Amino acid sequence: MFFYFKYHLKKILLLSFIILLGCQLQEPVKNHGILFLKNRSDQLKVAKSNKNDVKKIIGLPHSTSINDDSIWIYVERTLSKGKYHKLGRHTLKTNNVLVLYFDKYGVLNKKEFYDKNDISKVSFSKDETDNELSKKSFVETFLQSVKQKMYGNR
Repeated sequence: MFFYFKYHLKKILLLSFIILLGCQLQEPVKNHGILFLKNRSDQLKVAKSNKNDVKKIIGLPHSTSINDDSIWIYVERTLSKGKYHKLGRHTLKTNNVLVLYFDKYGVLNKKEFYDKNDISKVSFSKDETDNELSKKSFVETFLQSVKQKMYGNR
């Protein structure tokens, strides 16, 4: 029995090494949103596709416009584990956004596709909006300062 096991030991070790190596080559991936968004958006034709066609091909949108239902937004995001120099932190592999514009009849007017290189070029405003509702009144600020002084002496 021992001789038989010793004879096949090299084959067993080689087979187990190949199996373990195959498991190691796959990188863990986290997906969010619609997979293969670029391929699906290529199937949509401007001025020919309507909302029902979009729902069949891609599905329901992640977000719509606030005022009406004329702008639909779809998202695809893929994160993978970083290499050794990233210490296993997640790295952004794909980050795609598809924006669809419809007319009042539900026909596709325009489609815009943004990948992660296009999104980095978006500029945001530095202005801040003051919120009058969250500001505290004079009485609240006075009582809060008294409370801090009272509990600060403990």
